[in-house]
Amino acid sequence: QVQLVQSGGGLVQAGDSLRLSCAASRRTFSNYVMGWFRQVPGKEREFVAAITGSGGITTYADSVKGRFTISRDNAKGTTYLQMNSLTPEDTAVYHCAARRGSSIARQTYEYDYWGQGTQVTVSS
Repeated sequence: QVQLVQSGGGLVQAGDSLRLSCAASRRTFSNYVMGWFRQVPGKEREFVAAITGSGGITTYADSVKGRFTISRDNAKGTTYLQMNSLTPEDTAVYHCAARRGSSIARQTYEYDYWGQGTQVTVSS
């Protein structure tokens, strides 16, 4: 069992930056692919970004490519989502997720553990 505890988020203005963190309880953190997803009311949870256990491979949704950066610190058991040039369309509840194994994934059903979610609100 892996527990994921998120921090960060909040209310910012368009153009601002924000960083989300996700701390994992598992010492074998590097064995997990980590992902970020987001969800707005009435819509399905959508993929944002993912990173392999070593941090060597990352992938992003087209909507955030060039603005968001996913990273991880395996020594701290934490993954981050740096969000720059935020727009109101980025407003959502953001969830981190962990997937056993080494292959990167973009679908919610491919992830085994989820963080509690954190609200990000971007005002225009």
